[in-house]
Amino acid sequence: MAGYDNRSLSRRTMEIVTALLTAGAGLAICYGSWRGGIGWSETGPEPGYFPFYVGVLVIIGSMATLIRSLFFYKHEGEVFLDLERAKPVFGFLIPLIAFIIVALLLGLYVGTALYIFASMKWQGGYRWWLSAAAGLVVMAVFYLVFEIGFQVPLLKGPIETWLGIY
Repeated sequence: MAGYDNRSLSRRTMEIVTALLTAGAGLAICYGSWRGGIGWSETGPEPGYFPFYVGVLVIIGSMATLIRSLFFYKHEGEVFLDLERAKPVFGFLIPLIAFIIVALLLGLYVGTALYIFASMKWQGGYRWWLSAAAGLVVMAVFYLVFEIGFQVPLLKGPIETWLGIY
């Protein structure tokens, strides 16, 4: 068992946070299902009937985890994440957040190409031209698969207006 200090996150804390987050997701499922109808009609169950009870099960499981973590915890002092283990996590998380911001501002295609380029160049150590080529190829494949193949338009941001695509 590793020692806990002020630069690490305990397993117990993460279990409590996860239990609260999953309980919140269960509540959101129940609320959305309730709005869609959770009873029975003359044709059978309403649209929210089964999802509502799935949400109830998620809440029950979350509350069991929360109670166990608060009152019957057996892993006291066990470290979930310390500063040294957090560095690779942030090395993945920060580019992902940047991707989300770029995708919202410039569209998914540009965001994807830049994310692939940056990940390959700075995390993988590939040459810039290979990274750029991979980003462009992935962007083109996404376009072909989603826009042409499935006919599902993805967020294009201002690029759509600049290129005159409607």
